[in-house]
Amino acid sequence: MKKSDKIRVEKLRKFVLLYKVRPYHEKMEKKSTGNNEELTITLKCLFGFEQTLVEELEELGYPKAEQLNRAVRIKGTWKDVYYLNLYARCAISILVELDKFYIKSEEDLYRKSMKIKWTEIFDVSKTFAVKGAVFSTLFNNTQYPYLVVKDAIVDSFRNEFDDRPDVELKRPQVLFDLYIKENEVTISLNTSGIPLFQRGYREAVGDAPINEVVAASLIRLSKWDRKTTFLDPFCGSGTLLMEAALLASGIPSNIERQHYAFKNLKNYDESVWNDIYDNAPRNVRSLPCRIMGSDLSDEMILKTRRNLRAMSFGRFIETKVCSFDEITKEEDEAIFILTNPPYGERLAANTHELYENIGNWLKHTMTNSQAWVITSSEEGLKSIGLRPSVKHKVFNGDLECSFRMFETYAGSKRTHFPFDEEGEPQEETEN
Repeated sequence: MKKSDKIRVEKLRKFVLLYKVRPYHEKMEKKSTGNNEELTITLKCLFGFEQTLVEELEELGYPKAEQLNRAVRIKGTWKDVYYLNLYARCAISILVELDKFYIKSEEDLYRKSMKIKWTEIFDVSKTFAVKGAVFSTLFNNTQYPYLVVKDAIVDSFRNEFDDRPDVELKRPQVLFDLYIKENEVTISLNTSGIPLFQRGYREAVGDAPINEVVAASLIRLSKWDRKTTFLDPFCGSGTLLMEAALLASGIPSNIERQHYAFKNLKNYDESVWNDIYDNAPRNVRSLPCRIMGSDLSDEMILKTRRNLRAMSFGRFIETKVCSFDEITKEEDEAIFILTNPPYGERLAANTHELYENIGNWLKHTMTNSQAWVITSSEEGLKSIGLRPSVKHKVFNGDLECSFRMFETYAGSKRTHFPFDEEGEPQEETEN
């Protein structure tokens, strides 16, 4: 720790000691965390999927969602919190706001954090952590505010019970979210705990698995009608196939997940959760459409089948070991393609050749189809040789990607054409 940081820590400790010895009636009234008040609920999502999450919430019965940066905010109750943790496919985590305030100093952060009734939220036997994001010139070290709030939590327990809960950064039982933008502070309770892309259904993964929340968000962003045949010709371990089947069947994506941080809270109502969970659909006798996946690797197809076997719809999903260009269709057959082809950052591949072949396959074999491709490879996008109808900037993990739609029509014999530096066609010719 830097010398300047040590000085600030020492100053804060002195302030804490002064604060602790003040008579109880002089201390600021603590804020309640009761169960019955209306909650401010924030659903965090990935960049580029905010509107997608808004549309999902409307479908789930929440029409008054406020779109934020990488998040969406609604009003609701704890029952809504439970419900959304199970049903929201495009959310990474579900936050419940505990307090929002303004600060002028580090001491303000501690003093106002002490107003929250931490001991009413969770038991001293539970582990906890404070994480989040800090964008403020008040702090030279952006990690320092987490320590301040952590100290407020620990001191609240010590004041009341002469005992303290332990900190666990990797898998805490209770997780708090701290967001500071300049002098505005929001402290929330992360009711999900570990991110919601950890669905609980995936037994085996490939070398470059797509995030489950990314997969679900891409499918919704593509506006797939859940009726047209769905094809992923680079299916890997089957995440896109799984999320497509979950969406088409109406089964919640988190139906197999067991861990939710809200179960570790003092106000957890098991009967409410059981009512929501037990009434969720989980078994289907058919799917409303064909869902197909292929991969050149027999090992990947084996992993896909292993992941699918736990789900009631698993037997209806068609999987095959083959190259994408071996897949054909009837001329008038409608196919919806959504895929995540290999690209350089994640898997070794001859990018130009691969994407050129994808473009040829789409043009000559998959006519009258709609194909969505997510990739971070600009070289690949230039090599595919088709003009995109729609483009979205999204992220797959830490990789900035482009999500593009290509439409092909019978009778339109488009040739490959040169692209400018932005990956846009300079001209187009038809034969």
